[in-house]
Amino acid sequence: MPIFHIASDEEIKKGETTDIYFVRTKQVLEAKGLEKTSAVAEVTSGNLPENWSWSILCGIEELALLFKNIPVDVYSMPEGTAFYSTDIQGFHEPVMRIEGSYGAFCIYETALLGLICQASGIATRAARLRKIAEKKQLISFGIRRMHPSLSPMIDRAAFIGGFDAVSCLAGARSTQTEPVGTMPHALIVVLGDQIKAWKAFDDIVEKDVPRVALVDTYSDEKTEAILAAETLKNLRAVRLDTPLSRKGNFAEIVREVRWELNLRGYEQVKIFVSGGLNEGTIKQLSKAGADAFGVGTYVCNSPAINFALDIVQIKGKLCAKRGKLGGKKEVWRCQECLTDIVLPYYKPQPKCPKCRSRTERMLKPTIKKGKIVAKLPKPKEIRRFVMKQLDKLPLD
Repeated sequence: MPIFHIASDEEIKKGETTDIYFVRTKQVLEAKGLEKTSAVAEVTSGNLPENWSWSILCGIEELALLFKNIPVDVYSMPEGTAFYSTDIQGFHEPVMRIEGSYGAFCIYETALLGLICQASGIATRAARLRKIAEKKQLISFGIRRMHPSLSPMIDRAAFIGGFDAVSCLAGARSTQTEPVGTMPHALIVVLGDQIKAWKAFDDIVEKDVPRVALVDTYSDEKTEAILAAETLKNLRAVRLDTPLSRKGNFAEIVREVRWELNLRGYEQVKIFVSGGLNEGTIKQLSKAGADAFGVGTYVCNSPAINFALDIVQIKGKLCAKRGKLGGKKEVWRCQECLTDIVLPYYKPQPKCPKCRSRTERMLKPTIKKGKIVAKLPKPKEIRRFVMKQLDKLPLD
């Protein structure tokens, strides 16, 4: 028995994380000799959370591994693709299509949606923060707010969305980066004062780790920042993790610290802030002079994207439940302006209605007869793809 309440890889692959009604559906189909009924199903999203105008698709690598050796075909937008709830015509656009015997894939619907709903929400919030922070550093600090088994997924999604680094050891392995972080308040408390802790860190920790001093443990942030700069000649930055109960006007604190450091010739010392950050506070603190941000709860607790899987074709015949559009579809995208057009699959390739440029199919082969046929890029490559799209996406 596992000691933590998590599903194993084997349990997920065997369909044991599904809802019971899919098991009973498969039982009925098998009893009636219909388990090999051919079906086409599509994944679409409802309205995006918080009136987002776009989202970032994340979790495709895990999804490909979920369907590996399952005798179906899967077509998907590549991981990291920006997508919309609806296309330019107002039609809900599929981010994925599954073709095969419904009995072969019905028990995987729950896991499929779980793999992309939460990861896509995290990647989207990360991408939004990336646009707000512009070129300033963003570090994922959120793993302590979620179940530890999710740490690699959280950090990977945040990194893909545009974060620069992560603090978690397992998250760093999943993103193929080095973990980032210096010291907690606990180190200063245990050693008794700030100067002892800063000096001990500088003496013991590897020299290639940037010297970032935490400066809000016992004294005023300005006082500790000046003290840290005077103590460590190789100081890279000061970190303000001021709790909400003590913040007051956090932007004014940042301005004050920046002024006092500059006044004493420490212009090269950066200001790193963390603790309760969100889109609004990052915008304010960036203007006030903050150079880097450690973001936790706001990203790891991102709203999930409300994806749904719906059958749109059975044995070649068009069908759909009410509120859904029947028939196999294709999403065509203009790469110049990122305009999407959803059309029935048999319709010819359209031109972009906005700029008249060529469009391309967005649902790419991912699985063919149970074999992974898509390239599964590394997180850094996916992140570059996201960053390229962000240049063309508005922030509502």
